[in-house]
Formats: sequence, C-alpha cells, structure tokens
Amino acid sequence: MSTPQSSARKILRLKQVIERTGLARSTIYDRMDPKSSRYDQSFPTAIKLNANATNSTGAVGWLESSIDQWIEQRCAAH
Repeated sequence: MSTPQSSARKILRLKQVIERTGLARSTIYDRMDPKSSRYDQSFPTAIKLNANATNSTGAVGWLESSIDQWIEQRCAAH
C-alpha cells in the first residue's frame, strides 16, 4: 500500500514540461546549463530515469511538483 505522498508524485517528461512552461526544448536545457546565458538556478533539475548505468538512452523527467512550484515563483515575481 502506498502512502499519500508517494502516490501524489508524478514525473513529467520533456514534452509535458514544454506544454506546462511554454518554453522550447533548447530553452529548458539552457535554463539548466550553468554555462548558458539563459541559465536559471531556480529551474528544476531533471531526474535520470534509467537506473541501469549501461543503458545509454538518457531518459530524464522532472517532478511535477517542482515544475509547478517554479511556475508559481515566476508568477509571483511579476
């Protein structure tokens, strides 16, 4: 039986993050890259979805709650 906290967690894939934020794929990755001029320290960190180190697909996702929180912070800043 799962706890309410764990059942409420959802991982969003890139397409869903694009839809939620309105940002382009390249902008999302720029926001996460400290070397980019568009770097945003507050942008949520992607989670690696492949636990197997030999699998090189590089699948990542973002916690829905962290994306929602980031959007709320942007709204509050304006």
